[in-house]
Amino acid sequence: MEQSQISPDRILRIRGVLEKVPFGQSKIYEMVAAGEFPAPVRIGSRSVAWRESEIDAWIASRPVITRKPYRRSRDTGAAA
Repeated sequence: MEQSQISPDRILRIRGVLEKVPFGQSKIYEMVAAGEFPAPVRIGSRSVAWRESEIDAWIASRPVITRKPYRRSRDTGAAA
């Protein structure tokens, strides 16, 4: 019988989540309440954390926005 290797999922506290996403703490909790961000899991009576795999999957599901490089316009006006 073969045993499959299951890699343990890292648990991230809010600071770890904040390092991975471009939002603040209030926005993250707002998005959780709206069902737009992975919900945390309770790890104690007064503490929660997020599964890193769920955060990574959420990041991967976001659309990639490409921007044109910024071009500085040349000043063509003559000094008076």
